Amino acid sequence: MTPTPLIIDCDPGVDDAVALLTAFGTPTLDLLAITTVGGNVPVAKTARNARILRQIAGREDVPVFTGAERPLRRDPMGAGEFHGAEGLGDMAPFEPAVGCAPDGAVEAIIETVMARPEKTVSLAVLGPLTNLAQALRAEPGLAERLGPVAVMGGARSEGGNITASAEFNIWADPEAAAEVLASACDVVLFGLDVTHQVRATEGRIVALEALGTEPARAAASMMRFSQRVERETVGWEAPPIHDLCPVAWMIRPELFTLRPCHIAVETMSDLTRGHTAVEFRDGVAGPLRHRWADRVDADGVFALLAEAVR
Repeated sequence: MTPTPLIIDCDPGVDDAVALLTAFGTPTLDLLAITTVGGNVPVAKTARNARILRQIAGREDVPVFTGAERPLRRDPMGAGEFHGAEGLGDMAPFEPAVGCAPDGAVEAIIETVMARPEKTVSLAVLGPLTNLAQALRAEPGLAERLGPVAVMGGARSEGGNITASAEFNIWADPEAAAEVLASACDVVLFGLDVTHQVRATEGRIVALEALGTEPARAAASMMRFSQRVERETVGWEAPPIHDLCPVAWMIRPELFTLRPCHIAVETMSDLTRGHTAVEFRDGVAGPLRHRWADRVDADGVFALLAEAVR
């Protein structure tokens, strides 16, 4: 099988960390770049965290690029209470041996995609969509050349996790999300409706810990932190590992059920900021250009993770 060329745009983040460790250890993904954005923690920390995870996985061949510090129009808002002050849960951060690449994230996305044949480079966005929105502004032809854009973001039937109706990544930069969804990009959204089905149960964490490798221990550590936080904040024993979903879909799309839809983002109301209006009726929304994930084989997703960190 020819590996899938992929850029991962992220804001690590404990669930980003699990997703990155999965991607780093999967030979059917050709990781072209990791780009980082301010989100769960500030961008200086997300760039450092991506390099820490790269070093743990032994994948210093993959360049890491630093991206947007703040949303397009909003003040930056973090989520350290769910990821730890440094973004890596209980893991003590360190300065990795290899630094960031000299170019910025926006330039890296544009140059990587435009230099390759049309529709051959996919993008997984695990944080706010600021970098991609800025890249589309700088290079209007980017949308037509990108392959599928798999985004962790949004909520419909599950409701929100930052407000009553909004998921954090979309809420953090709703204008960026709105611009990406209004573009010609082939967007697949993995919102809370599906990510809440992918939960780190005690059995799944124990199985990872038993593998004994450094990547497996790191992934299990992230899940243990999330388990404690979710238990204390909402009473859940098994935390959802949101950002694993887009990466898992890139590896084994048959694990997910997708529905054609049209998605718009609320940017005007403070009350419903970042709400994703997901419409499945073409008679109401017009052409259904997006796809919405609503079901997943969670055991299959965790099997991918285990194989990647084994």
